[in-house]
Amino acid sequence: MRGLCLERKRKAKPNKVKTKTTSNIIYTNIINMNNVTLVLQDGTTFHGQSFGYESPVAGEVVFNTAMTGYPESLTDPSYAGQIMVLTYPLVGNYGVPPFTFEENNIPTFMESDKIHASAIVVGDYCENYSHWNAEESLSEWLKREHIPGITGIDTRELTKVLREHGVMMGKILFADQPDNIPDAEYEGVNFVDKVSCKEIIRYNALNVDADAKTPTVVLVDCGVKANIIRCLINRGVNVIRVPWNYDFNTLEFDGLFLANGPGDPDMCVDAVNNIKRFIETEDRKEEAVIRPIMGICMGNQLLSKAAGATIYKLKYGHRSHNQPVRMVDTNTCFITSQNHGYAVDSTTLSQDWEPLFVNMNDGSNEGIRHKHHPWFSAQFHPEACSGPVDTEFLFDKFVALLHK
Repeated sequence: MRGLCLERKRKAKPNKVKTKTTSNIIYTNIINMNNVTLVLQDGTTFHGQSFGYESPVAGEVVFNTAMTGYPESLTDPSYAGQIMVLTYPLVGNYGVPPFTFEENNIPTFMESDKIHASAIVVGDYCENYSHWNAEESLSEWLKREHIPGITGIDTRELTKVLREHGVMMGKILFADQPDNIPDAEYEGVNFVDKVSCKEIIRYNALNVDADAKTPTVVLVDCGVKANIIRCLINRGVNVIRVPWNYDFNTLEFDGLFLANGPGDPDMCVDAVNNIKRFIETEDRKEEAVIRPIMGICMGNQLLSKAAGATIYKLKYGHRSHNQPVRMVDTNTCFITSQNHGYAVDSTTLSQDWEPLFVNMNDGSNEGIRHKHHPWFSAQFHPEACSGPVDTEFLFDKFVALLHK
């Protein structure tokens, strides 16, 4: 039943929903939903109803198979320029948490300070939410942030199209705005420049050991998620967050962290050149004083490019909470949270580098490491948010290297 959700009987919000009772179950849906159409680049069309902000939009259409975590995903800067399709059929039933901030001005429940996805597409939207921490409905949040939302679309069929043909551009068109046709590009656009901070931001370490040195890490912001910063400062690390193209080699710090971000890593030439300079400088030092590097997602790709590797675009990407990766040369496998559309060609790494993790579904690269120096990265997200935290130990490894 499209555009509807199944839930226990509860009091409906006035003027927002109407209900139809069947036994002790209520079906709930938004009234006065306008008709909307998703048009893919190949001409395929999907018809549904609007539950978000009503303005046509265009973007790269991608799918995410996670069962939960739409507040975190929508605010993940790595979704900039993309229309996010959620394959899990029921969305909105636990509402949206408050936009509060912790110490160091880090969002408590979101991954940035706003929605970055261009739009969201779901099978069945639930307006009546129920969660102890919910403050508003998903529909209310989307409208407040001017983000379109579509429900009533066969997301299984849509996902099948994207899997068979690969991700492609799409447009969301409204029936009552026939002359408003949006246009957008994804390839060749530097989305990192759009989402990165514009000036240096400093975060003070928490849980500091009074008897130990407090290390400082430079974090190259390509679109960093809030929980990455939290995972560092909670481990007693000061963080200097710099814009993606800032020459951090002029700063004093103990380690380098390369964050996640949206779009094509080949657009980030300045960042790669800065990483290369850092690597060349450290490579001339004694092993005992070489500063460590850790990268996540795009950070893995930028580090790989600095190591001589090339990047290619995946057919439909990895966006889910259940991606299995294996640590190379071991039988140890981890379930990971992922969100990327590009991958590293491991065969093009220079001789001093090697793969660290490999994806068990398609064999693509999931991380690299230097054979002699304390430099490593992961294509997946050990900070999760949302998703499994099986690999959060990588932050512990990085911080331990800072104290050597």
